[in-house]
Amino acid sequence: MLVFIAVLIGIGGLVYTMFVREQDLPLPEPVNPFQNLDDTKARIYENLRDLQFEYRLGKLSDEDYARTKKELQGELARVLSDVEQLKQQLGVRVANVAPLAKAAKGKCIHCGAKFKENLKFCGQCGKPMEAA
Repeated sequence: MLVFIAVLIGIGGLVYTMFVREQDLPLPEPVNPFQNLDDTKARIYENLRDLQFEYRLGKLSDEDYARTKKELQGELARVLSDVEQLKQQLGVRVANVAPLAKAAKGKCIHCGAKFKENLKFCGQCGKPMEAA
C-alpha cells in the first residue's frame, strides 16, 4: 500500500512537470547588451595583471611577455571598439566623462557618508571621494 502511494505521487509529480504551461513560468531577467562585453573586458584586464605579475616573477621571457601583452591589448581594443559600436547602435549618448565634483571636506558625494578627514576613497561605498 505504501509503495503504491509513493509510485502514485511520483507519477503525479512527473505528469505535473510535463504539462507546465509556458505562460506559468516566470519571465527571464532582461539581458543587458553590455554585460558580455563588460565581462570580457574584465577578464582581459585580469589577464594583463596576471601576465605582468608572472613577468615580474621571472616566469616569462621578454619576448613572450611582449607578444602576449600585445595580443591582449589588441583583444582589449576590439572589445572597446565593440562597446562603442553597440552604444552607437543603441543610440546611447555618453558625454565626456567629467571629473567628479569636489566633495565637501570628508563627505562622500556618492553615498553621503561623513568622515573626519578627506579620503581618496569612501570607507562606506568604496567609490572615489573626489577627482584627482
